[in-house]
Amino acid sequence: MKNLLDLELKKINQMLKEGVIMPIDLVEEFAKKVVASDLNAFITLNLDEARKQARLLEKKEVDNILFGIPIAVKDNIVLQGVPTTCGSKILENYISVFDATVVKKLKEKNMIIVGKTNMDEFAMGGTGETSYFGPTKNPLNKNFSPGGSSSGSAAAVAGGLTPLALGSDTGGSIREPAAFCGLVGLNPTYGRISRYGLVAFASSLDQIGPMSRNVIENAHLFAAINGPSDDDLNTSSEKPFSVDDITKKEKYRIAIPRFCLTKIINADVVSVFLNCLDKIKAAGHQVDFVEVPFMKYAIPLYQVIALAEASSNLLRFDGIKYGYQTENYQDYDDFVTKTRTAGFGTEVKRRIMVGTYVLSSENVDVYYKKALQVRRELTDEIKAVFQQYDLIMTPATVSTSLILGKKREPNESFLQDLLAIPFSMSGHPSLVMPADKIDNMPIGVQIAGRYYDEKTIYAFALELEALVRGDESV
Repeated sequence: MKNLLDLELKKINQMLKEGVIMPIDLVEEFAKKVVASDLNAFITLNLDEARKQARLLEKKEVDNILFGIPIAVKDNIVLQGVPTTCGSKILENYISVFDATVVKKLKEKNMIIVGKTNMDEFAMGGTGETSYFGPTKNPLNKNFSPGGSSSGSAAAVAGGLTPLALGSDTGGSIREPAAFCGLVGLNPTYGRISRYGLVAFASSLDQIGPMSRNVIENAHLFAAINGPSDDDLNTSSEKPFSVDDITKKEKYRIAIPRFCLTKIINADVVSVFLNCLDKIKAAGHQVDFVEVPFMKYAIPLYQVIALAEASSNLLRFDGIKYGYQTENYQDYDDFVTKTRTAGFGTEVKRRIMVGTYVLSSENVDVYYKKALQVRRELTDEIKAVFQQYDLIMTPATVSTSLILGKKREPNESFLQDLLAIPFSMSGHPSLVMPADKIDNMPIGVQIAGRYYDEKTIYAFALELEALVRGDESV
């Protein structure tokens, strides 16, 4: 049987239980597809180990819906014995010595990790083009970007190579690729998923999250990887999410920030979004426009806080303990300078310099501490909205996918995340899902919820998915 990986997880699970197929069949289909693919979605394949694991699973009972399913993991999440490059020359030959917590959880579910996906270098970029290993192509139109920084994870799922993938999100790096590739991507409540084993970009914003073809499969993957961890003190002790928690409500109260209708958002995107709202209102849900004034500061806020934290986090990459090392140097300072100059790409170096400037003694009060104050104001505004509403909805991005290879101003890489960043700053969960297409390229919407209330996001997203599909049974 061909194209097993295109089937819904529920169907694959049934076939595995009945013995119609084996996990090795799924792995071999992936192997054939990835060899034939020109998407550049993967940096490292894990085929030998994947085949080994698939054979071992033949002796085990199929005990959950993720059993035997091939999954792709973004290359800033460590997998023992496999390179973790973060899309950078400076880590090109670094071999991970332990498993990230999320990797352990995938293995507990007997999922099969088939490879590490391409990404913008150190998760810095919005198009997948800053990777040392070359850009990733959008499976829906290979002249376009799949979005970033989780470009390879999005392309792997949208291209039918794997049903599921893990990405990371600092200011939209799961949600933007999900929008550009017509996928579902979740940035969970900050602290829901352990970051142990995730190479840090901006520690107060970084998250790991699921990417999938539809809402329910996203929920199953999220359920598998969320929960407290002794290895990450930032993880919450809140009761872990379970798919069984999803309960549909008759009527949702949904807030729409007026900022979503400003001229900075592409007119086609706004049109799709408003059409989506009409369907929601027709289904009997309350939709109100509200003011969230501090949303307009999202991009400068991100540029100050995220880049300052990146400057600090990337100090560890000096070539002394691991990674790329320059061969010609005179002394310690010369060694570090030449190593970092050659090891980092242009975008990463630019962001490090901006972050270092922000944290300098004469600027830290002017920029960084002020940004933290604005972050608190934005968070308080969002919290206030959730006192009256169940959900907040926005378009996912300001436009459809971007053309690969086009020269852009530095700030353009941040612009697509304009509506994602506020919820990264506040730590609220938000999910992106497809709503429609313009010129055959997908347009996504974003659904944000209260802290630890992913169950409400998923419940509403399931209903919206059916509305978008035109399912009259909703």
